[in-house]
Amino acid sequence: MIGAEGQPVAAEPAASASASSAAMSVVLALSLCHFLNDTMQSMLSAIYPMLKENYALTFGQIGLLTFTFQFTASLLQPLIGAYTDKRPLGYSLPVGMSFTFVGLLLLAFSGHYGLLLFAAGMVGIGSAVFHPESSRIARLASGGRHGTAQSIFQLGGNFGTASGPLLAAFIVVPNGQGSVAWFCLAALTGMVILTWVSRWYGNYRRAAASRPAVSKMLLHTRGRVVFTLGVLALLVFTKNIYMASFSSYYTFYVIERFNVSVQDAQLLLFLFLGAAAVGTIAGGPIGDRIGTKQVIWVSILGVLPFTLMLPYADLFWTGVLTVIIGIVLSSAFPAIVVFAQEMLPGRVGLVAGMFFGFAFGMGGIAAAVLGQIADARGIEYVYWICSFLPFLGLLTVLLPRNTR
Repeated sequence: MIGAEGQPVAAEPAASASASSAAMSVVLALSLCHFLNDTMQSMLSAIYPMLKENYALTFGQIGLLTFTFQFTASLLQPLIGAYTDKRPLGYSLPVGMSFTFVGLLLLAFSGHYGLLLFAAGMVGIGSAVFHPESSRIARLASGGRHGTAQSIFQLGGNFGTASGPLLAAFIVVPNGQGSVAWFCLAALTGMVILTWVSRWYGNYRRAAASRPAVSKMLLHTRGRVVFTLGVLALLVFTKNIYMASFSSYYTFYVIERFNVSVQDAQLLLFLFLGAAAVGTIAGGPIGDRIGTKQVIWVSILGVLPFTLMLPYADLFWTGVLTVIIGIVLSSAFPAIVVFAQEMLPGRVGLVAGMFFGFAFGMGGIAAAVLGQIADARGIEYVYWICSFLPFLGLLTVLLPRNTR
C-alpha cells in the first residue's frame, strides 16, 4: 500500500508487530531461563533434610549454607549491575550459568561440609551474574509495560523455586545426593537459550546506537531518592526474612509440628512456592494498572492477619494460610523493583543488582539467624516471631505518591 507521498504505510505496522513479537519472545526466553536458574538453585535448600541427616548438620550449619549462597549472590549483584550499566555484557549470561553448572556438580559429589559450602558459593556467583543483566534485557524488551515484563521474568524464577522441592522429593530423595548432577542438563539448556538472548541484545544495542541516550535525570531530590530506596529496602527486608523462613525451614516446621513425611513436607513447600509464583505474575500487571505503591500497600501490610494466624493453625489451615500468604506477599517484589527503577532512571542494572542482591543477602542472613534461633528455642518459635514482620508494611506511607 502506497501513501499520498509515494511512501509505503502498511509495512511499518507490520515491522513494529514483528519487533514486538520478537521482544516478547526474549522476555519469555528470559523467564524460562529464570525458571531453570532458580530450579537449580533451589536444589540446595530442597535437599537440606537429606544433607542434615547424611552429614549430621545442625540448624546453624544449614543456615550457614544458605548464608554462603545468598551472601555471595548479594555481594556481587550490585557491583555487576553498576558495571553493566556503563558497559553492558550480554554474553555474560551464558557464562554466569556455567558457574551454576559447576556448583551443581560439586553439590552432587561433595564428600564433606567444606565442599558443600564451596558449591553453594559457586551457585551464588551464577545467580549474581544472571539477575542484573537479564532484568535489564527484560525491561528493554517490555515495550513500556515494565511491571508486566518484570512479573513474567520473575514468574519463571518463582516457578523454578517452587519446582526445586518437588523435583527433589521425587528424584533426589529416592536416588541420593549424586542425582543432583542430572540437573546440570538444565544448566546446559539455559546456556544455549541465553546465547540466543545475548545475540538479540547485541543486535538491539547496535540498532539503538543512534538513538538519544536514556535520561538519567532524577524526578526527586537526591536525598528523597536515597530515603525512598532505603524504605524500599526495608520492605524487601520484611518480605525476604519471612520468605527465608519458608524456603529454609518450612519442611522442618511441618515435620515437627504435624509429623508428616519428608515427601509430604516437600509437597507442602511446593504449595507455598507455587502460590508465590501466582502472586508474582499478578503483581506486575496490577501495578501497571493501579500503581506500584498501591500493590506494595496491599502486599506487605495486607498479609499480616494471615501470618498472625499461621502459628496456631492445624495442618489443613496451615496449607490454606500458606497459599494465601504466598500469593499476597510475593506480589510486592515486581512492584518494588519497578518503583526503584523509576526512582533511578537509566540505572536498571544497578537497581536490579541492588534489589535482587539485597533480597538474596537478607534471605541468607535471615536463614543463618533463624537457624540459630531454631536451635535455641525450637522451630515453631521461629514462625511465631516472623508472624509480626508484616507490621513494617506501614513504612509504605513514606513512599512518594508517584515516580514517573
